Amino acid sequence: MSLFASILVLGIVVMTVVVAVVSQRRRPLEEDDTDPDYHTLRSDYQSGMGGGSVRTWKVPKDPQEYARFFVPKNKLK
Repeated sequence: MSLFASILVLGIVVMTVVVAVVSQRRRPLEEDDTDPDYHTLRSDYQSGMGGGSVRTWKVPKDPQEYARFFVPKNKLK
């Protein structure tokens, strides 16, 4: 393997490690401290080809309120 190829492979490995460390230490888009009754969940998808998305959800901390999300709204009481 040539010197250029070795340096290129080493650079790719170093960049991969740097990206992994930075993404692990990144703070969430919204802090949970802003609303004490809800958790903020975050989903980050990157396709690697320039596409992707970041979505956040606010989920109630109360288990009963969370369970109400799964009951259909037209359910008779």
